Amino acid sequence: MAMAEQSNKDKPPRPPAQGRQRGGWLSRIAPGVRGAFAKRETPENLWVKCPETGEMIYRPDLEAALWVTPSGHHMRIGAAARLRITFDDGQFEKIASPVAADDPLKFHGDKPYTDQLKAARKATGEHDSMAIGYGAIQGQPAVVVVQDFHFMGGSLGVGAGEAFIKAAHEAVARGVPLVIFTASGGARMQEGTLSLMQMARTTLALNEVKAAGLPYIVVLTDPTTGGVLASYAMLGDIHLAEPNATIGFSGRRVIEQTIRETLPPGFQKSEFLVERGVVDKVVARAELPAVLGSILKTLTMGRERSAA
Repeated sequence: MAMAEQSNKDKPPRPPAQGRQRGGWLSRIAPGVRGAFAKRETPENLWVKCPETGEMIYRPDLEAALWVTPSGHHMRIGAAARLRITFDDGQFEKIASPVAADDPLKFHGDKPYTDQLKAARKATGEHDSMAIGYGAIQGQPAVVVVQDFHFMGGSLGVGAGEAFIKAAHEAVARGVPLVIFTASGGARMQEGTLSLMQMARTTLALNEVKAAGLPYIVVLTDPTTGGVLASYAMLGDIHLAEPNATIGFSGRRVIEQTIRETLPPGFQKSEFLVERGVVDKVVARAELPAVLGSILKTLTMGRERSAA
């Protein structure tokens, strides 16, 4: 015991714990290597759940499939992605929308309307629910308007109305067809009567397009409802729709409660409406550019001959 105590006294004192650097044996033999094996964080949105089947899908695969799941469900996409996949090689000229007053009626609700607008702009990167682009679709020039459902449900307000009118005027000025991808829950309640007025204003703008002899093509996507369906969404020369898109003025439950009858299966879906002549054709997302290009070429053929 005495010898053990004596040997402990002969050992040099340990450095204070505060001054010691404990990096492990790997850092001692190869400084800097420890950082190379730092833990990587997995993105939270790397896997996306299919709303129809519940299947988990690898996000890069879903993006490559244009956000169409293996079951054929067409997921909602934003305005930027829609413009990119519609125009040839994803190239187009972005047309700025007019800037409207943010809160013309000083709306009071559970959450300030101005805060809702700020959140929607941050999430989508757009100023309002409509975005405009000019480019070629299968070689056919056109002005394209896209409603983004992620921006407050694609609701129609003064800003969206101004964007639609701007797109119509651009189509007339450039002498090209007007194409719109609709996706909306209807009029924007925070703007009251001003929102409803856009239904008439957009109709008048469309009259200018048709007076100029230019085609107006509507592509109905999920969902297209309310005042949007009651105005420019049903005034096209041709109406296309994506598969299984909900298209209607009022919701199914409201209609059943009003008429006190059970509606047939698939009511208000694009396939149901094709059978009844409301929609001309249901087209898968990947095929839309080719179909649009063919339609635009056919409808502008006589105009090109007249110009020649």
